[in-house]
Amino acid sequence: MEAGDVAWVLVSAALVLFMTPGLALFYGGMDRSRNVLNMLMMNFWCMLSIPVLWVIVGYSIAAGNFDAQWFGGFDAAFLGNQNLAVDGGDASLLTIAFLGMFAVITPALISGAVADRMKFTAWAIFAPVWMLLVFAPVFKWVYGGWLGVRGSLDFAGGTAIHVNAGIAALVAVLILGKRKGWPKEGHPPHSMPLVMIGTGILWFGWFGFNAGSALGANGQAVQAFMNTFLAAAAAGLAWAVVEKLKDGHFTNLGAASGIVAGLVAITPACGYVSSMSSIWIGLAAGVICAFAVHLKFKAGYDDALDVVGVHFVGGLVGSLMIGLFADSEYFGNDHMDGLFYGGGPDLLLEQAIANGVTIVYSAIVTALILLAIKATIGIRVSEEAEQTGLDISEHAETAYNIGEVTMGRA
Repeated sequence: MEAGDVAWVLVSAALVLFMTPGLALFYGGMDRSRNVLNMLMMNFWCMLSIPVLWVIVGYSIAAGNFDAQWFGGFDAAFLGNQNLAVDGGDASLLTIAFLGMFAVITPALISGAVADRMKFTAWAIFAPVWMLLVFAPVFKWVYGGWLGVRGSLDFAGGTAIHVNAGIAALVAVLILGKRKGWPKEGHPPHSMPLVMIGTGILWFGWFGFNAGSALGANGQAVQAFMNTFLAAAAAGLAWAVVEKLKDGHFTNLGAASGIVAGLVAITPACGYVSSMSSIWIGLAAGVICAFAVHLKFKAGYDDALDVVGVHFVGGLVGSLMIGLFADSEYFGNDHMDGLFYGGGPDLLLEQAIANGVTIVYSAIVTALILLAIKATIGIRVSEEAEQTGLDISEHAETAYNIGEVTMGRA
């Protein structure tokens, strides 16, 4: 790799890692004040546990043998095949680091759905195991594996990350059950400033997430950068307008949720569509997700922080819209074109197949992991702990020591 390419991917990797604290603040602000530290720790736990497991075996399964279509094997386990002295050794190690940041944030996305009632010890086991058994295999299938070979497209993780984590979140809340008092009791965000700060960090980091996935400082990275900027703005605008027309107000939460929905939707498409197409994708995601987050009340699943409505639905919208807007000629690439660019329905069909496979596999394996944990150590806190708050019951800490003069350790 050229020095400029190495520098850009290094910066992008750091930006993607920065997204996980941003996600923690976004979710933490939306959560109740008595559970905010628990939410922060659930996200930071992914930053602690996943990198170690990723280099031990996760990367090897996900991308160790690029030519394999189903399973990456164990040749790259413990980074056994890495050598900076050989040609391309730096690029290989850089790729492992960059992809590791995606491995960190993907299970962290699920944490928002299970807020307020999941045992931290259960989460501490679930997150790394899910990365290994669900994220890594699906990543292999989508990138260089059998789904990618068939012709489906996913530039930066709409299917492999957002649809994958989104359906896992739905399965998790169905197994975990509803929060005490939901939906009769309202659970508004305890700190909108934290939500908005988290949104800003996510948007900033997402430039590395998407444009960095070009794995070089090139034209495709520039277009992905521009598309990330435009789709987020369009989706935030669309959600805000829907809220105003529907409820009579422009809200900060609606704008923030719309921005994230747009970022999610453009993720799979950002390296395959033009700037104007990214605006259409953002507008569609903003409108559809604004209604999708309310489905939980009709269907009866307690997705605490709208992971399903934003990440699952948003990822699905963006991935399927590649089948409409993909333009190989614009990028000079060799892939199928979308329906609106003379490609017919073939790409749209492949996008549907890739997402369908991901949904089925992720749902089944996620359920098996959670049921195994439930049968052994349990996955839900007691009613008393839920009422007290997970900050105290799970971590012996409080986020806001109002009126306290001193705080010391014995």
